[in-house]
Amino acid sequence: MANSVLMIEGKRSGLVLDPRTKLLLLLTMAVFGLGGAGSDAVNAVLPFILLVPYPLLLLAGKWKWALFGVVAYVGSDLLMHYVGPLLTGLPSFLLLGSCAILNRFLPSILMAAYLMTTTTVSEFTAAMQRMHVTEKITIPLSVMFRFFPTVADEAASINCAMRMRDIRFGGRNMAKTVEYRMVPLMTCCVKIGEELSAAALTRGLGGVVERTNICRIGLKAQDIIVMALCAVPWVLLIIDLINGAFQGGLL
Repeated sequence: MANSVLMIEGKRSGLVLDPRTKLLLLLTMAVFGLGGAGSDAVNAVLPFILLVPYPLLLLAGKWKWALFGVVAYVGSDLLMHYVGPLLTGLPSFLLLGSCAILNRFLPSILMAAYLMTTTTVSEFTAAMQRMHVTEKITIPLSVMFRFFPTVADEAASINCAMRMRDIRFGGRNMAKTVEYRMVPLMTCCVKIGEELSAAALTRGLGGVVERTNICRIGLKAQDIIVMALCAVPWVLLIIDLINGAFQGGLL
């Protein structure tokens, strides 16, 4: 059923979230997780938001990604707290820097992967139209949604063809690996970008008449819950900014 919380559509399954909810969640994680905005109150709420992509990936059937994310996040945290103090100098700097970057980037990367793998181009376009976003932004983003999966498929096909010719790391023709893999992939990237741009225009994007869409999107109970969770750090940030401006004015 279209209005059910859990939905199976083709190969997609899991918790159904509106594309606007996914974009808000990704933006929140990028601003507060990667950017480190906010005070101690925001940092107390932030871990609950950074953990959201893992159950979403599990419910969507992406258990390998979720397992990799959990292992990488926990492993880097253990290394930073237990192995880092035992090292000194450059090794300590490299270990702590790598673990800190991984802990900040990984949740946002997993959320972006969830967004792109569980959102169709039609759903994304409909969400952009609901938010009255200009097509100068909608068209490039719509092309991006199809670009990366298509490039991944092309790269897999190129790798299979090169393995058949023993052009691989450790093979007899190792010197040709970069040339025979990267050059076709770069050519495919240019061609794929042109074809997807033409396909987007063929579907009606960029026309003078408003494009219709049969895809149904809408905010449901789960969207309201996630949006409320995302609103907490934004509200705390605004309160901190207001308090800072007020104290600065008094001083």
